[in-house]
Amino acid sequence: MTILDQIIDRTRETLAERKRRTRVGSLGGDARRVAHDVGAALRADPRGADVRFIAECKRRSPSKGLLRETYDPVAIAEGYARAGAALVSVLTEPDFFDGSPDHLRAVREELPELPLLRKDFVVDAYQIHEAKAWGADCVLLIAAALDRAAMHDLQATAAGLGLHALIEVHSPFELDHVDVDAARIVGVNHRDLRTFEVDLGRSAEVWRILPGEIVRVAESGLTDDAVVADLARAGTDAVLIGEAFVIQPDPGAALAEMRERVMDRIG
Repeated sequence: MTILDQIIDRTRETLAERKRRTRVGSLGGDARRVAHDVGAALRADPRGADVRFIAECKRRSPSKGLLRETYDPVAIAEGYARAGAALVSVLTEPDFFDGSPDHLRAVREELPELPLLRKDFVVDAYQIHEAKAWGADCVLLIAAALDRAAMHDLQATAAGLGLHALIEVHSPFELDHVDVDAARIVGVNHRDLRTFEVDLGRSAEVWRILPGEIVRVAESGLTDDAVVADLARAGTDAVLIGEAFVIQPDPGAALAEMRERVMDRIG
């Protein structure tokens, strides 16, 4: 089994227990809250070279192990917000990433105006209801973890709940799993979730065939501001960066410094 297979199997196990324990109607949250417009927040300025940043709150990764001994997602998210993050991604997967729904709820409570992504392995509509209850504006839907029918249903569920979906692919072929006509935001993960190998050319392959109106997000393996600047020039609207920031003493300062360097390069 690949790591992705293990994560998905474990996700289904823990999900089954949560569904037995709590019905959808009892998940709580503010049903009246209107999600922030994540697509608009991530769209780069068409009048000139620009790129938006999605910064991630993540304590551990399967490929790198423990990233941060002292982990305070609220403090990290506050630093990202001050540094100009367009969207903050909060890990909620507990077994492989040390995430928790409490992290997402706490960040939402302290930062109500900040757009938030629930970063997890969504395989069931119940998880999208959870995301809404916990205060997310956006969910991640990974093509490598879903067949076309499941992806279609989950895209529709997110839209029906007023949430946005970041559709993640690793190659042009995975777009076959996606209802592209209904997609507003597509991300390309440079890291193959099955092997963890990184190929920074993956996003360019997808951008060549992706409709121009879709917001384009490049993910993973982004540590060099020159690479981020090149991605921006190639039509990338936003970049998702986690490890490069969270391993630093001050993740927010690390984001601010990278943003400044990147904008100097593409300005």
